[in-house]
Amino acid sequence: MATDADFVKFIVDQLAGTGSVSSKKKFGEYAIYCEGKVVALVCDNQLFVKQTKGGRDFVGNVTEALPYPGAKLCFLIDDKLEDHEWMSSLITITAHELPAPKIKKAKITKKSK
Repeated sequence: MATDADFVKFIVDQLAGTGSVSSKKKFGEYAIYCEGKVVALVCDNQLFVKQTKGGRDFVGNVTEALPYPGAKLCFLIDDKLEDHEWMSSLITITAHELPAPKIKKAKITKKSK
């Protein structure tokens, strides 16, 4: 089952005021970005937040799940989706603890003569 774009919009709207939050379609599902970092995935209309120590401490009793086969375990968030403040706090903590994205080097192409 693919993720509904309205569900992704709902998640992004819930995170309004958290910082620079956006979504991007990836491989038929969506990545959620905060301050340029991928902090969560939305797969099959479910929110999977990347694991961090601070996030684990904040959530407490957390459910872990795979967003897709072969992925790393993430925090599956399902019962707090309507709680704007709680969601914003979790994403802020997660974004703060994740490393900055690696800068991709531009590909150099050879000119043909």
